[in-house]
Amino acid sequence: MDGILNIYKEKGFTSHDVVAVVRKTLHMKKVGHTGTLDPDAEGVLPICVGKGTKLADIIMDGRKTYRAVLHLGVTTTTEDASGEVLEEKPVIFDENNIQETIKGFIGTLEQVPPMYSAVKINGKKLYELAREGKEVERKARKITVYDIRIRRFIPPCQVEMDVDCSKGTYIRTLCADIGKALGCGGHMACLVRTATGAFSLENAIKLGELKDIAEAGQLESVLLRLEDALKEYTRVLVSENSVKLLYNGGKIWDRFFQAEKEIEAGQIVTVFDHEKKLVGLYTVMQEEKSFFIKPFKMLI
Repeated sequence: MDGILNIYKEKGFTSHDVVAVVRKTLHMKKVGHTGTLDPDAEGVLPICVGKGTKLADIIMDGRKTYRAVLHLGVTTTTEDASGEVLEEKPVIFDENNIQETIKGFIGTLEQVPPMYSAVKINGKKLYELAREGKEVERKARKITVYDIRIRRFIPPCQVEMDVDCSKGTYIRTLCADIGKALGCGGHMACLVRTATGAFSLENAIKLGELKDIAEAGQLESVLLRLEDALKEYTRVLVSENSVKLLYNGGKIWDRFFQAEKEIEAGQIVTVFDHEKKLVGLYTVMQEEKSFFIKPFKMLI
């Protein structure tokens, strides 16, 4: 069984909890998640099974979309509603000013990871240090916020918004930074991940539903095949006389393959054998006027 399950992580579960439940439900050891969601957060969490675990880092690199509620006027230790209150300030709920301030956070930003996070410094996770009452200097990381769409203003102090962003973005830190920019502070009141890469809420299933589906012997109906998970990549079909070289991880020249679309050097493509079986992800290279492909990630 190889593929990806689009799991809806409910509140109270860690990402590792979800992996453990899927392992037990499917009776499989080779199971992994594609990026953590905090226990208090919920939403889309793709779970890779079998050979699908080889795609975990690729899925993690995809664009994320979150629905968050920003609570202004209250700053917390964890930058979300689970933390202790550090400071409270009055809020001037000027919708135009809030909207313009939020717009200023669209683009490439430098973001400092929160102390309550799984980022490691000198081999120790930040949240472990935070629980010991320690705070250490953290390096800012480059993130990209592609768009922020305000869904509604909730007077006297909350704003619901959708955020499209790159991997590594902490939405609670974004909320805290917006509150700081407005001069009143703020934290993230709740969070739902609505999409990651090609996976969205529309076809996500809860762990209880997965158990029922597995018991009914209908797992194939919810397991996304590897080739479907990679459909955004250009497909390349290798001829039969190069199959041995293909399966040995050798480079294949363009006279021995056919691409469904025009290709260019540096591009990542999905490669299939002559029987249309997925072999892996390959990098397109060019030498003079000829192209060849070489393995990037084998999936056999």
